[in-house]
Amino acid sequence: MSEQMKTGPRLLLASASWGRKKVLADAGIKFTTQVSEVDEDAVLAAAVARNGEQSPAQTALLLARAKAENVAQADHPAGTVVLGCDSVFELDGVAYGKPHTKEVARERWLQLSGSTGILHSGHWLIDPANPEQARGQVSSTVVHFSTVDDAEIEVYVASGEPLPCAGAFTIDGLAAAFIESIEGNFQNVVGLDVFVLRGLLAQAGISIVDLWK
Repeated sequence: MSEQMKTGPRLLLASASWGRKKVLADAGIKFTTQVSEVDEDAVLAAAVARNGEQSPAQTALLLARAKAENVAQADHPAGTVVLGCDSVFELDGVAYGKPHTKEVARERWLQLSGSTGILHSGHWLIDPANPEQARGQVSSTVVHFSTVDDAEIEVYVASGEPLPCAGAFTIDGLAAAFIESIEGNFQNVVGLDVFVLRGLLAQAGISIVDLWK
């Protein structure tokens, strides 16, 4: 009997995102993590040089693929599949990633207040043993923001929550109070759409139930 048949498939998440790890854990999915070493700016610049300007959705998938491929290059146990993810927030056609600083987060929230944007999460699944059969998909969710006053923005930015988040917000934290509604998958806004993952796994011949704890 092969090692894969003995142990079942292994999901390796190429991300340090606590949100993505929480989504997988809440969904009862067994996984391990290995953080990718990808220069996102360099990857995006190379893609623009080759193919021209990338849309926010294309950027999310491009970076998800780069992360998955980077991690897949290492040696992994038989049966391992690597999942790379990346989230990009689109507002008025412009792509926004993580603000990193309070000054940038404050500027973002002045834009977000009373606006509607789209959170794109790219997913790329690759079997290191069969990299040519890799597959990917983008999940997009429309997010409607309430009007947020300056005092609320100041306190929210001071909390530090928006700094490491695409679009400067997270739907499962403090910013939930500022989000009126969404159109699409809730988990996707956190960073990983389990429904999309199920489909990608199925294309790879893996049932998601085989990854349940």
